[in-house]
Parts: sequence; C-alpha cells; structure tokens
Amino acid sequence: MPPSRLLAFLAAFACLAAPAHAEGPYRNPDNKNPNDAAEGTYPVPYKKPVVAEIAASLQRIRGYVDSQTPTRIVHKGSGAPVTDFRTPVADAVVEKGDADFGLQAYEMGVVHAGLLKATAATGDRRYAALTQRHLQFFADRLPYFRAQEQRFHLERANSFAHFLDPRALDDAGSMCAAMMRARQAGIGPDLSAQIKVCGDWVAKRQFRLPDGTLARQRPQAASLWADDMYMGIPALAELGRMTGDRAYFDDAVKNVLQMTDYLFDPQRNLYTHGWNANNPDAPRFYWARANGWAVLAMSDVLDVLPKDHPGYPKVMAQLKRTLRGIAERQSGAGMWHQMIDRDDSYLETSASAMFVYVLAHAVNEGWISPTTYGSIAQAGWNALSARIDAQGRVEGTCVGTTFASDQVYYYNRPTSTAAMHGYGPMLLAGAEMIRLLNNPAIDIQFRVRTYHYVPKDGGQTSYREHP
Repeated sequence: MPPSRLLAFLAAFACLAAPAHAEGPYRNPDNKNPNDAAEGTYPVPYKKPVVAEIAASLQRIRGYVDSQTPTRIVHKGSGAPVTDFRTPVADAVVEKGDADFGLQAYEMGVVHAGLLKATAATGDRRYAALTQRHLQFFADRLPYFRAQEQRFHLERANSFAHFLDPRALDDAGSMCAAMMRARQAGIGPDLSAQIKVCGDWVAKRQFRLPDGTLARQRPQAASLWADDMYMGIPALAELGRMTGDRAYFDDAVKNVLQMTDYLFDPQRNLYTHGWNANNPDAPRFYWARANGWAVLAMSDVLDVLPKDHPGYPKVMAQLKRTLRGIAERQSGAGMWHQMIDRDDSYLETSASAMFVYVLAHAVNEGWISPTTYGSIAQAGWNALSARIDAQGRVEGTCVGTTFASDQVYYYNRPTSTAAMHGYGPMLLAGAEMIRLLNNPAIDIQFRVRTYHYVPKDGGQTSYREHP
C-alpha cells in the first residue's frame, strides 16, 4: 500500500476507534511502569503524539469546514437555489452553513494555507480537494456577482464584495496569498485576474504611514495593527515569488522591520497589539493572537524570501527573538494565555496553534534548534488536540477582536467554535507536527519521564548514571 494511502487508512481507523479526549488528569502512556511514584499527572495529554491520531484530528477539522462551506447560490429570503446564471437577481447570495464561515474572509485564507500544508504532510488529496472546490467556485461565479453589482449596486451586501471591491487588508491580503500558494501548487483554476486585484490593493492602495508602513485609519486616524503583519506582508512576499519582482520582497521586508520598530517590546520579546500615531506612548497590551499573526507572517516571508536578500538575516533574527519570548510564556497546561503576559487570562486556541505551527516549522526548516523547542511544540500540540471535538469543531478560539485600549475588553472576549480564526492555525499546527515527528534529522528520546528532541548530528547522549 502506498504511504499516502496507508496514512489515510490509519487516520480513518483512528478517527473511528479513538473517542474524543476525556477530561484530565492524564498520565503519560509512554511511561510503561504503572507503579512509578515519580510519574506525575497532567491537565492535558502529555505524550509523544502519534501521526495517525494527528491525521485523524485534521480530517475531522477538514470534514467540518467542508460541511460548513457550501458553494451554492440561493435566494436570500427563501433559501431556494438559484439555477439561472444568465441574468443576475438582486437577492442571490452565497449559501452559508450554521457556522457562517465566509468563503472570502481572511480567516479562510489561513484555512487554505493549512489545507495545502496538510496535503503536503499527509499525501491525502482530500485537503487539496476542498481548496480546489472553493477556488473553482470563485472562478465560476465571480462573473455573475460582478454583473449583479453592476446592475443593483449592492456594495457590501454582495456576496463577492471582498473580491469585487477590496477596502482593507482584511479583504485582500490573506486570500490573495492563499490563491498564489494554490497556484504554485497547481491546485485550482487560473485566478490570476483576481490575484492582480487583491495584490494591487495590498501593494498600492492600502493606507500607509508616510514611511510606507501598512496602517489603518481606525481606531485612530493613523493606527498600526500587528494583525496586518499577516494581512499584508505574506501577500507581498508571494507576489515577489510569483512575479520575480524583488521590489515586492523589499516591501515585505521593510514592513516586517518597520512594524517591529513600532510594535515590538525588546524587554518582553513580544508584540503589542497596536500603536496609534497620536498616542505613541500609550500602555501596551500583549494580545496573544497579535503575536501569532506576527510570527506566522515572518515564517511565511522566510519560506519564499531569497536567501541572498539583504533582509533575510534581519527577518530571521527577529523571528528567533520573538519565538524565544513566546516559548518562555507557555503555560503549564501547554497552551498560551489570551493576554500572553497575563496568567489570569484564559488559555486561547488560535494563538496557541499559530505558535505551535511556527515553532515546529522553524525546527523543521533548521531555523531554530529542536532542543527545547521541539518539546515545547509537542506539548502545545497535545494541549491543542484536546480542543478538537468529535465533529471537528475547534473549541476555545477568541472571536474577532479589534485593537482596543483597555485590558477588560481583551480579557472578556468570548470564545466560539464558529470563530474561524482557529481552524486554519490548527490545520497548520497538526500538519507541521506530522513533519516534525517524521523529521529524519531528529531523534525523539523519552528519558527521565520527559522528551528530548536530539539532533542526530549533535553527538551521542548517555544515561549510564540515570537509566
């Protein structure tokens, strides 16, 4: 049986055989001595992950996203299907699932990034098939909704408004990067015309500070959001890869470094969520997902930035510095807090998944040492795996959050399984953990009741004094 089919079989078997995680405390199953008085218990699973179990979890997530993203056009009032696509009608909309996932939302761009990574990690084409379905729908129905807009002028009520009339990085950058990645992988139809629309917004039309830093005009007239490191910078880097124009790479690097100058706290090695030009000395709030967007953006840039680019070592150094700050703040439950520097805030899923992905990816790419960082990623994934329910819903994800000016707002943001922000990062994290577990350069040793990711070229270890 080919490896990809075997992995798919094991994943399907594990999905049927393994119930959802029970509540803790958990004992480490890799310690085979049930009478070991020195073995503790843990609030989340503490073990070496199993590839088949990760694959099963990812398939549940894929299946849930698939079920919640119908690619059908219906009449808004009745829900009846639209069957005539020759002449547009004003009430034609894209059907939505119960979770109300937007097909063109920035969160869906992260989902597609995760689906592509999962395809590569597992060889299972069902992940790519979901991306293929969405992108083919865009190609098939964009002309219809363009004609609808020309006739009825629905503006934001048009289901394809983000594509037809992008007005912010949220409308353009993440999905633009996803479409370029799919194009690079040979998945889906030719969407070069739409890539041009979205790419031009990011590169030429988005509001910027006078120094060229990507910015917003909310909540103040000139504001920076750490979110926009992801909403804009990876798209610029992907435009560089697609076109060969190094000016896009230059812009991507400039924005990494300049956003860092405004938002990064070198004492904490963390990013604050935002910065207002009219109040540059305001208190800083270290929202975890903002830091997730930052490291995810830098990781994506390094994946495509030519190594001879003068900005490559600068971006690399900044990513390493941030990952160190993040790693030091992992909770005893394996995840990270909503306010990453505040242990009394709740443990949040989407940021934790971004951190696990980037930590594991950086190890796999040889950017950081597997020593310590491999174990941190493993513990993070084990905690995350307990937040995927039997239906494939991701629990504990903070809903959409603006750049705010008080801790109370951030502390009390609700979580929801309908917050799509958690699904793409979870796919990314699981796919990268499969790569990490299969990494031929690393020996994962279980010694003295814990795990050590030992580089195979790092010398011989010895436990003679502590077998």
